[in-house]
Amino acid sequence: MAALINATVGWGAALALQLTVFPLVGLHASPGQHSAVSCAFTALSFARMYLLRRLFARLV
Repeated sequence: MAALINATVGWGAALALQLTVFPLVGLHASPGQHSAVSCAFTALSFARMYLLRRLFARLV
């Protein structure tokens, strides 16, 4: 349950940040494009967490 909440909050934070920052730097995207980019960031975050956990599990 905690992982699902963490993923949801992370995705929402990425989306909110994009909606705020993109216009400030002159980037304009549709809602679908914003969703796709924030989902890609979330997927990358999952992959990073998984790989780091596997690495630390091998080292310990």
